[in-house]
Amino acid sequence: MIEYIKGELAELTPAMATVEAAGVGYGLNISLNTYTAIQNKKEVKLYVFESIREDAHVLYGFVSKKEREMFELLITVSGVGTNTARMMLSSMSVSELCSAISRGDERLIKGIKGIGKMTAQRIIVDLRDKIVALGIADEIPAGGTMSAPVNNAVRDEAVSALTMLGFSPAPTQKVVVAILTEQPDLPVEQVVKLALKQIK
Repeated sequence: MIEYIKGELAELTPAMATVEAAGVGYGLNISLNTYTAIQNKKEVKLYVFESIREDAHVLYGFVSKKEREMFELLITVSGVGTNTARMMLSSMSVSELCSAISRGDERLIKGIKGIGKMTAQRIIVDLRDKIVALGIADEIPAGGTMSAPVNNAVRDEAVSALTMLGFSPAPTQKVVVAILTEQPDLPVEQVVKLALKQIK
């Protein structure tokens, strides 16, 4: 079993990192959170999850153990595969996801591409106690809530508008959250205009 890979970051896209270690280039599927964290680094250390199937041997890389633990928990839920779990970790940080699960925020979880109502409910029911037991939710106060750093109504409306314009939800949400973190009082239309300039 591979615990982690440490080496030179040879290639990087928002979905894949190639890390060269001891002359071997390892292709690791990554989330947008990991992509953002390692973007400008030459040397990286990524924690590994191995998905071994009959037709493929796929590696997933994570910038932290907590992100990997969250990924491993998500794929235990019926209806959540590795690609869906990666999409979830691209749409939200581990702490945001833990907060949504602990609050039972079905609407927020359902807003992630590929997650339907039943799956969102299963994720909440199956994982609510586990995230606390494993200590993944350390950063969440005992009450199970977290102060929202951005205006959720504006964020949701902006992401919805941009999605309707044809942009994919995960990177769109990242850009919108970044804009609202810096300028929390912006109205929806301003957020959308700024996001249009930033989304690749």
